Amino acid sequence: MTRGNIARNDLFVDAVEAIYGSAAQPANWPCALQALADVFEDVGANLIWRRDDGGFGIIVSPPLMPFVEEWNKWQHVDIRALRAVGQINFNRLDVVTDRHLMTAREIEEHPIYTEFLVPRGLGWAAAARVSPDPALDVWVSVQRAKAKGPFSDEELETLGHLASHTEQSLRLSMRLLDAELSKLGLGEALARVGIGVFALDSLKRVVFANPAAERLLGDGIKIAADLLCVSAPSEHRALDAAVEEALRVAPERDGGPFKPILVRRERSQRPLTVYVLPITAQSPSHTATQFLTHARAIVLVIDPQADAPADPAVVRDLLGVTLGEARVAALVGSGLTPKAAAERLGIAEETARVLLKRTFSKVGVSRQSELAALLTKLVLR
Repeated sequence: MTRGNIARNDLFVDAVEAIYGSAAQPANWPCALQALADVFEDVGANLIWRRDDGGFGIIVSPPLMPFVEEWNKWQHVDIRALRAVGQINFNRLDVVTDRHLMTAREIEEHPIYTEFLVPRGLGWAAAARVSPDPALDVWVSVQRAKAKGPFSDEELETLGHLASHTEQSLRLSMRLLDAELSKLGLGEALARVGIGVFALDSLKRVVFANPAAERLLGDGIKIAADLLCVSAPSEHRALDAAVEEALRVAPERDGGPFKPILVRRERSQRPLTVYVLPITAQSPSHTATQFLTHARAIVLVIDPQADAPADPAVVRDLLGVTLGEARVAALVGSGLTPKAAAERLGIAEETARVLLKRTFSKVGVSRQSELAALLTKLVLR
């Protein structure tokens, strides 16, 4: 491995540490975003979020802060952002860059480039779409200097991996914020989060379980000899493999998108959704390290609402579709018509049907009833 590759992999690990460090300390997100941008040796990065109630916001890394006020004046003509949002459901990829949204001529001539970006030394951008919550849509974007070339496919793949870590960190961070727990110590915070949280040490032993996690014990998941176990052999093997992967300390690994593990249970027809997240070495002064001294992996266990549609992020991960496709599929799979799903999502019925047709093609079904049956088997069983 070359020295340059080692350096880039070290930067990747630093970025992942910073991303998870922001889960309990949301004020750290600007620095975490800069660590993400540093992986590509780029100017900066940002998070743009939009809620289903119309709420909208942006978090930027420090080097981009001087441009925020100016960008606010330009945002209504930022054709890249407008197309990324306007075509959000039509994008066949969840990671995009300028060439996916713009023509070569537009990149050379459009005012957002010639009058805003280029005079400030800025150029290409790459963005990945994530879904930490069904009611929230998030883009994590990296801004590149004009002097550098466009983003390569390999770089977009790396951004996709980092976006996967970002999604899981935001998933936990949202629970902390929703309960206004950021003012509390992490120990008390995790005790009050409404999502099951298990912390595992390097020997896979459970060193912490919050009350939400403890309530799930005996219903498809248990602790035996200090180890987290599930009843079904295939699901247990999947959990053990995911834990092994999270515990493997290898700077050269980029890692891939997190895949949920669905755990069958005794007291509900809906399976538990389990994600395994790594914890890498952190500063001794870090809050998470002070509390989870021996923790090397976090297991999030999500108990889905009995009558709610499937989580779009889970549908995306299981079926290999885009988030736009997954949002429609989750609603149609729960029994809504394409028209009703479109109204719920605030999109045109025609758009919903296009996304549904694309999903049919990807998963090998031809009817809504077949899609519903597939989701019932995989997600809602």
